[in-house]
Amino acid sequence: MKKVDFVGLGFCSNDYLAVLPEIPIDNKLQMLEHLVQGGGPAATAAVAAARLGVNASFIGIVGDDEPGKRIIRDFESENVSTDGIRIREGAESAVGYCWIEQPTGKRSVAWTRGTLKELQADEVDFELIRNAKILHIDGHNPKAALAAVKEAEKHNVIVNFDAGTLRDGVTELLPYVTILITSELFARQYSGEEDLEKALLKLGEIGAPVTGLTMGEHGSLLLDNGKILHCPAFKIKPVDTTGAGDVFHAAFGVRYLETQDLMECARFASAVSAIKCLKLGGRAGIPNRKEVDEFLKNN
Repeated sequence: MKKVDFVGLGFCSNDYLAVLPEIPIDNKLQMLEHLVQGGGPAATAAVAAARLGVNASFIGIVGDDEPGKRIIRDFESENVSTDGIRIREGAESAVGYCWIEQPTGKRSVAWTRGTLKELQADEVDFELIRNAKILHIDGHNPKAALAAVKEAEKHNVIVNFDAGTLRDGVTELLPYVTILITSELFARQYSGEEDLEKALLKLGEIGAPVTGLTMGEHGSLLLDNGKILHCPAFKIKPVDTTGAGDVFHAAFGVRYLETQDLMECARFASAVSAIKCLKLGGRAGIPNRKEVDEFLKNN
């Protein structure tokens, strides 16, 4: 088995994307552009890590249907190891349908897990985790994720948590997290605070070494020894924001392996996310390391 530095564990899907003049309600519109590609928070994060030059693998589940086969082909085309993926016979794979509004790049997503039974703790490839530098989770497959983060803790592996929604099983993961960067929604759900700075301070009480939250076009907030830092987002005209958060979290983790300067990690992640948004789909626009360095030099 090939040793990998970045292991993603969580949700993977096959995504169907359509660019529209506007997102219709009770109406029909002709698509301006359409695309099919792999998706899922931890899955796209693993692809982002690979594009940034880090050996990556994914642990998750697919069915043996055509969407599942395509998910695996997409990973392999990105040099992401699929050794940790379990294939469920006779099951339907997860799919997502994404509508992107052309004028703004904002999107709406409807998704399903298909008929897949969640990944269980005894199905996790612990060897992958023991030999990794960073384990990236997204809150899906919580029983498997809990077993994985406990294993990561035993072997001093960084746990990077893209906390998007406060779903069942997530709070049990929090004590094991090294980098906890949440969405605005998660921060408000968990803290009960509408004010994001107050919400961030509440998140800080969890005790993760790195705590922050993302705010889309308004950038990100980070907690540094009780002080709140704000990293602005880069000003771009987005084509599609699908996957922007997924790649932000991956890039933050990759840069954190190199430096523990939180603002530098956030700036690097913001650059990767901005570049991604210049193309349709969650993965098509993910840059390589040279492209990121060039972008940062000019912005």
